[in-house]
Amino acid sequence: MLRRLALLALAPALMAPAAALAAEDTNAWAGQFVTINLDKKVYVRLEAQERFTNDAQRLGQLLLRSLAGYRISKNVNVGLGYAYVRTDPVGPALLDEHRYYQELNVRLLTTESGLTLDSRSRLEQRTFEDRDGTSWRMRQFVQLRAPISANNKLVAYTEPFVDLNRTSVQRGGLSLWRNFVGVSIPLARNAEIVPGYLNQHVFRDGDDRTDHTANINIYVTL
Repeated sequence: MLRRLALLALAPALMAPAAALAAEDTNAWAGQFVTINLDKKVYVRLEAQERFTNDAQRLGQLLLRSLAGYRISKNVNVGLGYAYVRTDPVGPALLDEHRYYQELNVRLLTTESGLTLDSRSRLEQRTFEDRDGTSWRMRQFVQLRAPISANNKLVAYTEPFVDLNRTSVQRGGLSLWRNFVGVSIPLARNAEIVPGYLNQHVFRDGDDRTDHTANINIYVTL
């Protein structure tokens, strides 16, 4: 049963286009996530992510993101957020992005053994300094967590990114696809660290690119 659920959760990743002709890069990403419960219904989430690119030798992207969320029920919550993203690629001009977004989070499955399956639908409105227009993007995240020991869980997710329009900073259509597998390690009652491997495929008008990423995130709930 567990194997079937895992395959179901990751089926979109398995169907992602092959990257035979893609350029490749090695990345190292770190993330810090804090969820603050203001009461039983309302919460705030804050996060920072540092993404080292070009064989993990330089800070290619810095992301600072916030969200105000509301729990509609035990298994459903919604949120509104803002993110500042600074992208500093080699060659192209540095980009400062102001990103506004809305998201819907749904717990799809919970089993007695502790397995969970979650969905997050996120709609983004991306604006860039010194660029005209708003870039709209949809992201669909599905994550499986399955116990593998008394204290640890397998964590696996897939997330395609779809550009809803074409602008000077996005191509339109399927633009990114991320797939991750790792293990949760508890640090304290309300804190965990999740190291793992993230594969990011970047769809481009020319040759695509695949990023092989060592990813480590820390999650804290207050």
